[in-house]
Amino acid sequence: CSAGIPFEGGLRCLCWKILLNYLPLEKALWSSLLKKQRDLYSQFLKEMIIQPGIAKANLGVSREDVTLEDHPLNPNPDSRWNTYFKDNEVLLQIDKDVRRLYPDMAFFQRPTDYPCLLILDPQNEFETLRKRVEQTTLKSQTVARNRSGVTNVRSCSPLKTTSNSLSEYEVLPNGCEAHWEVVERILFIYAKLNPGIAYVQGMNEIVGPLYYTFATDPNSEWKEHAEADTFFCFTNLMAEIRDNFIKSLDDSQCGITYKMEKVYSTLKEKDVELYLKLQEQNIKPQFFAFRWLMLLLSQEFLLPDVIRIWDSLFADDKRFDFLLLVCCAMLILIRDQLLEGDFTLNMRLLQDYPISDVHLILKKAKELQDSK
Repeated sequence: CSAGIPFEGGLRCLCWKILLNYLPLEKALWSSLLKKQRDLYSQFLKEMIIQPGIAKANLGVSREDVTLEDHPLNPNPDSRWNTYFKDNEVLLQIDKDVRRLYPDMAFFQRPTDYPCLLILDPQNEFETLRKRVEQTTLKSQTVARNRSGVTNVRSCSPLKTTSNSLSEYEVLPNGCEAHWEVVERILFIYAKLNPGIAYVQGMNEIVGPLYYTFATDPNSEWKEHAEADTFFCFTNLMAEIRDNFIKSLDDSQCGITYKMEKVYSTLKEKDVELYLKLQEQNIKPQFFAFRWLMLLLSQEFLLPDVIRIWDSLFADDKRFDFLLLVCCAMLILIRDQLLEGDFTLNMRLLQDYPISDVHLILKKAKELQDSK
């Protein structure tokens, strides 16, 4: 896998599921485990999207005295309404991010061949996520950009309607759903099940390549269950990298700052001249390595190349140590330009990386690994 998984025959899809500990090594257990996990995911959909949607629809219809039971202004933190409004804030942030997933590719805007029948059942009169987004007025968000380019919503200013943001893309007719809507659902359920971290911008860039790989698989059974399988693989992957997303851990040994410093200490071992040059120009790893590490390079290359890099990352038995070497390789491969450039030029090189041949980068990273 580390040398690149062939796309043919659904092999990558299968290998990733094993490498991300979703499928056990024991092949005989696969079909029962997949059935169990997919049923569990259907259960999550019912509990976290369909039942709240039914409750909302019913509360809207019934005009009896709701004050005894629960009502939108109920200050009780256990109030269903309170939870509903909190969830909506998370949902709107997810919605904004997933609509912009890989804008240079049509895939995420296209309808899926396997829309979620539980959600799209015409008998259901409940409020879907799509309706929730349409009906909620978006608060214009004040976004804190203090974590090197990954934004996080902090506070809200006066209300503003969603018409602008929704007209960005045509919503598909009833009975169809776009691939980005499936990704939205995966992230929403993840946020509900992991309230400690909920949703942080950038998670959409992690789930995108996983879902794309599963949803374009030649095997129709893998394709049909891409949503549930992506959810569990994403959850497992996040269990390994979630510390990057938790701001309070930034400076701890498992946080992102420590990993960024590690890129520089590895570079110092491998190419001291280049390391000293970057130090002298006061080019801190936060300026570029933050995004590289946090998003597993998903923003630096085209999607097929990201997927190829992830073959090597997922196959790394030390779990993402190889990512540090890939970052070093990226620096060393442009060392001549960096040694000649001034601060501005070098920042531009690092924030818009010039080499697109990922095989060259991975080969260099492997050489660095072998030279230890």
